[in-house]
Amino acid sequence: MRTRAIKPPRVAREIPTVVMAGVLSVCLPLPAGAQIGSVMVRSPRPFGLFVGDCFDATVEIEAADGFAPQPASLPKPGPLTYWLDLTAVSVAPGPARAGNRLWRLSLTYQTFYAALDVRRLDVPAFTVTFASEVPRATTSAVAEVPSWQISVSPLREIQPPPVADPVEYLRPESPNPRRDPALARAVAWAFASFSVAGLFALARDRAWWPFRRRAARAFAAAWRQVRRHAARRDAEAAYREALLALHRGLDRTDGRRVMGEDLAGFLARHPAYAALAQPLDRFFQASREVFFGRDPSLAQRTCPFPDLVATARRLAAAERTAKAGGRS
Repeated sequence: MRTRAIKPPRVAREIPTVVMAGVLSVCLPLPAGAQIGSVMVRSPRPFGLFVGDCFDATVEIEAADGFAPQPASLPKPGPLTYWLDLTAVSVAPGPARAGNRLWRLSLTYQTFYAALDVRRLDVPAFTVTFASEVPRATTSAVAEVPSWQISVSPLREIQPPPVADPVEYLRPESPNPRRDPALARAVAWAFASFSVAGLFALARDRAWWPFRRRAARAFAAAWRQVRRHAARRDAEAAYREALLALHRGLDRTDGRRVMGEDLAGFLARHPAYAALAQPLDRFFQASREVFFGRDPSLAQRTCPFPDLVATARRLAAAERTAKAGGRS
């Protein structure tokens, strides 16, 4: 007895094939174009451009959410053609809608086309690569930014209108207006006079040259000498000379020799210096120790050199105030 093998139904054999085809169709990558939507170029003023002008453009690219432009694929600033440079590029994400996100590329160009007439020129196209930020079947897509046109204009007309006399093409320069310098000269002289008068008054008040040799400003001269001696390196000899300079200032102010015992009478005759009674008393003590004492080093303990300079300065200031107020 012969037996026949029973064949499985055709439908049962085809079902795994259909399922496998469905699985493979899911695993296969989707077309790259499905990840890129619309691409639009906008420019606020693509016309009326002259040589050297800069103009802006905004490229709006709609891509699937999760895809972002790759920085390396963006156009690089620099010369694009012999007449066009790209000067700045920036990219920023825009709003998301219906599973897509809008990306905006901001571009700044500069044209160097010296046009002789109004002409339309093509800005070169470029591509931008987008990559998925999360694991997907499709990992990258390319957006094609199309070329677009600008309109350039000449700086001057090619040929001027005809005229009877060619000399009319040569336009004379407009003359500069002539101004009378009398007022400006008078004002300058007035300010110069005020400056000289102010300098003259300041020199007289400060006993500068040629007023520094006046006998009435004895302490001003003494202060200058004391300051000069204070800058010397030989401190002991400089201190002695400074004491002598201040002595001469006191003598010239009082018209006689002023010693330590005469200080009270000097202040009575010249009340403008009454506030300096104590510094003057220390000055006379230091002078006595330098010129008549056994240990001259004790003098600078009684009246140090900086105090001596300060006393001379205060005497000069009191002298200036007294002379300005008419007091002796």
